[in-house]
Amino acid sequence: MPLTQSLYESAEALNEEFAAEIAEKLSQGIAQRGRASLMVSGGRTPLPLFKALSEIDIDWASVDVSLVDERWVEESSDASNTRLVKENLLVGKASAARFIEMKSAEADATDAAVACESRLSAMSQPFDVLILGMGEDGHTASLFPCCEQLEDGLAMNSGRVCIATQPTTAPHQRMSLTLPAIVASRNIYLHLTGDKKRQVLEDAVANATATEKPIVAVINAAQVTLKWAP
Repeated sequence: MPLTQSLYESAEALNEEFAAEIAEKLSQGIAQRGRASLMVSGGRTPLPLFKALSEIDIDWASVDVSLVDERWVEESSDASNTRLVKENLLVGKASAARFIEMKSAEADATDAAVACESRLSAMSQPFDVLILGMGEDGHTASLFPCCEQLEDGLAMNSGRVCIATQPTTAPHQRMSLTLPAIVASRNIYLHLTGDKKRQVLEDAVANATATEKPIVAVINAAQVTLKWAP
């Protein structure tokens, strides 16, 4: 596949080494620019990674953390990526980091996406570390192949950092970083576990277009490092 691959025998080994690599990249950013930025995905796959990362001793007070996507739900919902990050990453040593939320008090996700662009502009950019996941349909962030907003999300000349999306195959309206915002990042990782998702990725890269499997758009536009374990 046309991306750098780091393959591990177990998820435990992956999370331990990956957390150390993320911490090193963030520390380099702080040393070079005074602050560093970390963009993370939600869902269940990264939770053990979050725990490992939260226990590493770096200058977390100089780190900005935000999300690559969010569901338009209340923070109390189990579907909230904000909740997952606050409860699993921004704890322990990492509790000193500054968290910049995607979702805000606007009436809907479309208005909130515009406001989010202003908040994210306060972060150190390009983002030092950006971690993506991938669904079995080939979506990444909340750029789903079924979304009518996908063309806007993949447009490299749109000038947009964040857009609202409405997948027809998954619940909830969403907010998502756009492709240009994702690929501008200094270090882009794709974090996957399980044989099934690795096969989906291989098939997507070999046979699919960017609109059929949006993860292909990221791989075609940037240097991506795959972190995978069974």
